[in-house]
Amino acid sequence: MADAARAARLADRIKVIVAQALERRIKDPRVGFVTVTDARVTNDLQHATVYYTVYGDETQRQETARALESAKGILRSEVGKNITARLTPTLTFVADEIPADAARLESLLRTAREKDAQVAEQAQGAQYAAGEDAYRTSDADDEAPESRSQD
Repeated sequence: MADAARAARLADRIKVIVAQALERRIKDPRVGFVTVTDARVTNDLQHATVYYTVYGDETQRQETARALESAKGILRSEVGKNITARLTPTLTFVADEIPADAARLESLLRTAREKDAQVAEQAQGAQYAAGEDAYRTSDADDEAPESRSQD
């Protein structure tokens, strides 16, 4: 079993190899604007997961997923030629959800900022309903507890 550092180095190398192969070797018109965002290799160096994003709409994403699946053999042979591992890892392509999640998170943050602005606007010029300290009942509460008589 290989160590995690070697798996991480191999994953980085696979990411570069697959990105270059997509640019130079794969001539499938279904492969649109693909960006390889990450690669992960299991610690036994047998399986690699390549994460990618596609610029375009949902149909372009689906077509690119099909094209990557059909080009998996060519890409694996490119990886095998360019790495120094005894066995070439299998490749699995996964669409990266980070851009969609980031857009959703940004939308939620924008909504929270708008609501904060509304609350701040409503709080402008507001006054306390029962005075600034509603829990004080008299001046007797102001004296220190040590000076009170213990009866």
